[in-house]
Amino acid sequence: MSQRQVLQGLEEYRKARLQFVQRVAEQATRPQNLETLQSAGVISLLRPLLLDVVPTIQQTAALALGRLANYSDDLAEAVVKGDILPQLVYSLAEQNRFYKKAAAFVLRAVGKHSPQRAQAIVDCGALDALVICLEDFDPGVKEAAAWALGCTSRHNAELSQAVVDAGAVPLLVLCIQEPEIALKRIAALALSDISKHSPELAQTVVDAGAIAHLAQMILNPDAKLKHQVLSALGQIAKHSVDLAEMVVEAEIFPVVLTCLKDKDEYVKKSACTLIREIAKHTPELSQLVVNAGGVASVTDCIGSCRGNTRLPGIMMLGYVAAHSENLAMAVIISKGVPQLSVCLSEEPEDHVKAAAAWALGQIGRHTSEHARAVTHTLPVLLSLYMSTESSEDLQMKCKKAIKGILPKCTYLPALEPFLYGAPPNILKHVLGQFSKVLPHDSKARRLFVTSGGLKKVQEIQADPGSLLQEYINSINNCYPEEVVRNA
Repeated sequence: MSQRQVLQGLEEYRKARLQFVQRVAEQATRPQNLETLQSAGVISLLRPLLLDVVPTIQQTAALALGRLANYSDDLAEAVVKGDILPQLVYSLAEQNRFYKKAAAFVLRAVGKHSPQRAQAIVDCGALDALVICLEDFDPGVKEAAAWALGCTSRHNAELSQAVVDAGAVPLLVLCIQEPEIALKRIAALALSDISKHSPELAQTVVDAGAIAHLAQMILNPDAKLKHQVLSALGQIAKHSVDLAEMVVEAEIFPVVLTCLKDKDEYVKKSACTLIREIAKHTPELSQLVVNAGGVASVTDCIGSCRGNTRLPGIMMLGYVAAHSENLAMAVIISKGVPQLSVCLSEEPEDHVKAAAAWALGQIGRHTSEHARAVTHTLPVLLSLYMSTESSEDLQMKCKKAIKGILPKCTYLPALEPFLYGAPPNILKHVLGQFSKVLPHDSKARRLFVTSGGLKKVQEIQADPGSLLQEYINSINNCYPEEVVRNA
């Protein structure tokens, strides 16, 4: 065989390998092909090609494996069991930027699925290699590495701590200062995923100087970046008063309120979440939010969106109102109650209704003035509580809200509908309130007779000596016997 024939044979073999990996990579983009590829043992066929002498074949083999692993946990597990990861880690430090991006993609595709897969990324020593890639000259390599680290850390505190211990956080903070928007987004997401698990991990991110750089990007025109930045700040602020105060000290108010009017629903939701995570901690932080116009802005935001986007805003109003009478009154003055009423009546999802019921209960439980502001919602709360179609959580939230509002409600006409069909555990609280108010309010006593309320009380069946019977006797004692008899 001549030298030319040998070279020709090698060239044909090279072309065949390249054609194979390209075809597999292309076929792996279609879900219907994946089971066939797996059953044909394609992962074990791709493995040796990761060390091929031709860089293009190496890169395309890694891309194909990433696409396979990205699709399902089963395929990701097959990549782990195929002993692919150590080869990727070894090559990360040696190869060019194209291979590094492809290899980081495989690590991300494996690690995203579960804590077990992410632990495999840690165990094979990939974190150190990925952290080195965060210092790469090429922004695409940095982005791919940051994404893989974020997908590893998102699962739990232990995995996040492993990412921190590998030295990722200071470099991720540098990445959010780079000019490339895509890199900023992924680095902010990774910092958010690290911060969310514990105060200690969030403190690590803070100590690296992340807050100031994140806060500067709140008004960036890129919606996806804004969303990730707001999310990261929220994940930091949620853990403690000290961390929330550090976020506030970065002067995020009032600029963060402009995000509540953003066209992007994710930006609105993450801005509401950030404000909620700050306001929930203390009356002082809630007052700061009120002073900045935050309650009015969140109320308007709730009115401009629907469904789950409303949820953090609804909860934020509830947290503010829970702290004190004055803060609850600030929610009332900012027209928070009508928006919450709309959510309670019109939202199709029970968990959103439940949040609205809870928030209304936090507003109405303080004084008679607060209760009167929410009394018009009591029939809806009762209806949802008694509905067999309501979730258990919704029923519980409605019940608690009703029981919180009733003892403060001195406007008795609002309570009379409860005499018609309310269950005994609610009826007891209603009659208790009537027995408390009627002895001292002659106008209320007259209205109670003319409206038919007194007559309805006589129809209630109560066990002798029970608290319910005591309340009925107390109400009847407010009237002459003849009035009670003829009611």
